[in-house]
Amino acid sequence: MAGEKLLLQQIAMGDEAAFKSIFDNYKARTFTFVVNFIHSKADAEEIVQDTFLGLWQNRNSLTTVEHPRNYIYTVVRNRTLRYLSNVARDEKMMKVVWANMQEEVNPTEEALQLKESQALINQALSMLSEQKQKVFKMCREQGMSHENIALEIGLSKSRVKNIMVETLQFIKVFLSRNSLIIIFLGVFYLFFLK
Repeated sequence: MAGEKLLLQQIAMGDEAAFKSIFDNYKARTFTFVVNFIHSKADAEEIVQDTFLGLWQNRNSLTTVEHPRNYIYTVVRNRTLRYLSNVARDEKMMKVVWANMQEEVNPTEEALQLKESQALINQALSMLSEQKQKVFKMCREQGMSHENIALEIGLSKSRVKNIMVETLQFIKVFLSRNSLIIIFLGVFYLFFLK
């Protein structure tokens, strides 16, 4: 810990070798941490790269960091939550993430991650009206267009779109509140159980 604190102080003075040492030490761990939540290796790599680029660009502030590991994971966590927030706002991005969540690379691990993610989304949905749940499921699970959903349940296309926007916004807020718990559990796992 004291060694990492010294490295951060050296980075603050522009020491590229110290930066490379911290980067090499945390790159794989932070990548695993992020990919477990967003289920996209390409986006996880980008978040990790942005995190370390931000550390370098804001290196002057590193002299005040008392706990390097906590600091790095906090920055990664914040960038991951920002990514999830952006996903919830962007319907196309949400479809990509949903598809990534359903791909299986390591069947056991991926099944567990998918189950946890879907459980959170289902928990959020259960708090909404039956109409909103139905519209969401028709759109997301059955792949129906807003127009077809409107025809089937007797609503206007604009009302269906508004329901989806409201539902996605609610899920975004719910996930951002509940993802903190999962992220902290992930940090606990990385630090204490490995």
